[in-house]
Amino acid sequence: MKAPARDVWSLIGPFCAIKDWLPPVGQCIEDGKAPSTRILVTKDGKAAFVETQVARNEAEYSYSYKFLTSPLPVSNYTATIKVTAKANGASTITWNGSYTPAPRQEKAASEALLGVYEAGLAEIQARFGK
Repeated sequence: MKAPARDVWSLIGPFCAIKDWLPPVGQCIEDGKAPSTRILVTKDGKAAFVETQVARNEAEYSYSYKFLTSPLPVSNYTATIKVTAKANGASTITWNGSYTPAPRQEKAASEALLGVYEAGLAEIQARFGK
């Protein structure tokens, strides 16, 4: 995207900023401890995710987190969000996760998580223009 990495990181880097750029999230409550734990509540109030930050590197514009509880059919979920500077003031965001799908829920798990990633990345892109 055509935005400097530091500008993108200022939008997505704070652990509870996810409520500002991930469309399904209506509320984020952070406990303020170290490592920080956040509770994400969907806009419809029907689902909540409890996630804890497991790593953060401000210099590399990245953080990693894991699910403590989630309505998704996965276990052992961990993910990393990272912003990488590119030439001409542009940047790239990578957001990837690993998990164990519940038995016979592989497709549902994959589709749900891909949908989350795509929605979030599209919203970030929209904030900075094409």
